[in-house]
Amino acid sequence: MSVANIKIRPEHEVLLVQIVKSDPTITLLEIRREFARRTGISITKRPVISALERQGVVLVPSNKAVVIEKAPAEPPRYGYTEAHRRLEPEQDYPSSLTDAEWVLVQDIFENKGRGVPPRISRRVVVDACCYVVRSGCAWRMLPQHFPRWQNVYRTFRRWSEQGKFENMHDRLRQQWREREARATEPTAAVLDSQSTRGSAQGGETGFDGGKKVKGRKRHLLVDTLGLLLAVSVTAANIQDHAGAHPIVADGFAKYPSIQTLYVDNGYAGQCAQTISQRHDVQVKVIRHPANKNVGRWVDSQQLDLFVVQADAKGFVPQAKRWVVERSHAWNDRARRLAVHYDRLPRIAEAWVWLAQGRMLLRRLTA
Repeated sequence: MSVANIKIRPEHEVLLVQIVKSDPTITLLEIRREFARRTGISITKRPVISALERQGVVLVPSNKAVVIEKAPAEPPRYGYTEAHRRLEPEQDYPSSLTDAEWVLVQDIFENKGRGVPPRISRRVVVDACCYVVRSGCAWRMLPQHFPRWQNVYRTFRRWSEQGKFENMHDRLRQQWREREARATEPTAAVLDSQSTRGSAQGGETGFDGGKKVKGRKRHLLVDTLGLLLAVSVTAANIQDHAGAHPIVADGFAKYPSIQTLYVDNGYAGQCAQTISQRHDVQVKVIRHPANKNVGRWVDSQQLDLFVVQADAKGFVPQAKRWVVERSHAWNDRARRLAVHYDRLPRIAEAWVWLAQGRMLLRRLTA
């Protein structure tokens, strides 16, 4: 139903203002889509602009947006603490699992069915995998007190194909969400990608012209706590909007409770519309306040409603988007994830599940 030639009612004007307040950098096309989703009425651009102007809301260029700097706060403290230096008597290395951590995941890696019991402790193999992902060393350079690297590598490949690292992370993520008083199944997710360098090992690689990186691109779908929901590794030359659909399909199939997806400007336009229609979710594009292509909606009567809060250096934290950026930073702590040394993308994905799961183990037993 189109109302291009019908007068907009006052309740429609109130709804339009609410939509703009929720995201001051929203485009006219996205306003019309959200209005149609909520009311079932299709409307053209001119009535939207007129209705917002009657409510005192106008669109201004980003370079004219109001920016207020916060008072300089006390500089944060950086460096290691006693929690970082924790090394229990049963740990040979900081990456090794403690007794309390092993209890949480023991049943996932130990086979208690029929057959001959393994000659090598499964816990030692898990410790070896955690050592490799944290230190970034080559398989052949495993310390001698670990099992033969060939045995560890074969076991790692088998566990990766069986999805054991993903199962471990999913269990730990649920436990952490319960500790944070969150629902077990997430209702919102955040999507973003990160380009990382490749290595001489070969495999599927490409060149990301935007980041000037030759290697692969790691796509992450996380919840609002920054915990991993799905991961996909592609060549770096795959654009964000092209690599989004496979990981979104996997994540939404695994977690049908997701109702809202937050993305950055790289997924805006046709990609966001396709995801919204295909998976019946609300896709919210989080844009930088200085985005010159969009501008910013400003209330001429109450400017403080749309003020961009920046720190002393001009940094503007973007709602929800910073969560997945922090998850990428967590992955960078694992040196195996800094460069892609594996030929197969699915092995690179398994490393991400292991690194994130190891992080949750430390959190849950701290």
